[in-house]
Amino acid sequence: MNTPLPKIRKGLLDPERRRKGIYILPNLFTCASLFAGFYAIVQGMNGKFEVACIAIFCAMILDGLDGRVARMTRTQSEFGAQFDSLSDMVSFGVAPALVMYAWALQPMGKMGWAAAFIYCACAAMRLARFNTNIGVVDKKYFQGLASPAAAALVAGLIWVLNDYQIRGGDVRWVAWGLTVFAGITMVTNIRYYSGKDFNLRRSVPFWAIPAMFVVFLVVTIEPSHVLWGLFVVYALSGYVMALVNLARGGEKKPPVAPDKIE
Repeated sequence: MNTPLPKIRKGLLDPERRRKGIYILPNLFTCASLFAGFYAIVQGMNGKFEVACIAIFCAMILDGLDGRVARMTRTQSEFGAQFDSLSDMVSFGVAPALVMYAWALQPMGKMGWAAAFIYCACAAMRLARFNTNIGVVDKKYFQGLASPAAAALVAGLIWVLNDYQIRGGDVRWVAWGLTVFAGITMVTNIRYYSGKDFNLRRSVPFWAIPAMFVVFLVVTIEPSHVLWGLFVVYALSGYVMALVNLARGGEKKPPVAPDKIE
C-alpha cells in the first residue's frame, strides 16, 4: 500500500522548489566575498595588515567561484550580476585602497589619500565599463586589468613587505606608485587574458597533474611571495603584449563576442 509523502518531505522533493532555492547558492559565495572585503577594511583599521591582505585574497577566490557556480547550476540572474559587481567594488576597490592608505599613504597627507582615491575611482570605472561591455568585447580578454588582479597587486605588496617587518612609511613612495599604477591600468585599453575559455572538462597530458602538485606546494611554502609574483607578472604581461603588437604593426581589434555572459 502506497502511503502519501509528508507535506514537508514532498516540498523538499519538489523540483520547482529546488530550482528556485538553488539561486541562493552563487549569491552566498558573493556575500562571503563581500564579507571578506569588509573584514579586510576592519583589520586594516586595526593595524592587522597581514590579516587584511589575506582576507582580500580570500575574497578573490570566492569571487571566482560565484560565477562558475552560477553557470554550473544554471542560476545566472540579473540580481546576481549586480550583487557581484557591488561586492567587487567593496572587496577590490574600497578595501585595497583603504588598507594601503592605512599602511603607507596616510603620512603623505593629500598625496596619500589622492592615490588611494585614484585607485578606488578607477576600480569603480573599471567595473562599470565591464558591465556595459558584456556581450560586446571578446570574452577571452579583459579590457584593462581586472579589479581582483589590481587588488592582488596592492595587497600582495603589503603582505610581502610585512613578512620582512618593513613598515609602510619606509616605502611610501613605492606604495604610492604601485597604487596609482594598479588604478590606471584598470582603465586602460590594454588587453589581458581572462582565462574564461579554460575548460576544466578538457583532457590534459599526464605531466599536468604533477605540475599542479608542484604549484600548490610552492604556493603553500611561500604564499605571499608566489601569489604576488604571479600577479606582478600578469600585470606586466598586458603591457608586454601591447608592445609586441605595436612592433608588429598595430593591435588587431578583438572580435565581437557572440553571446552574453555574466
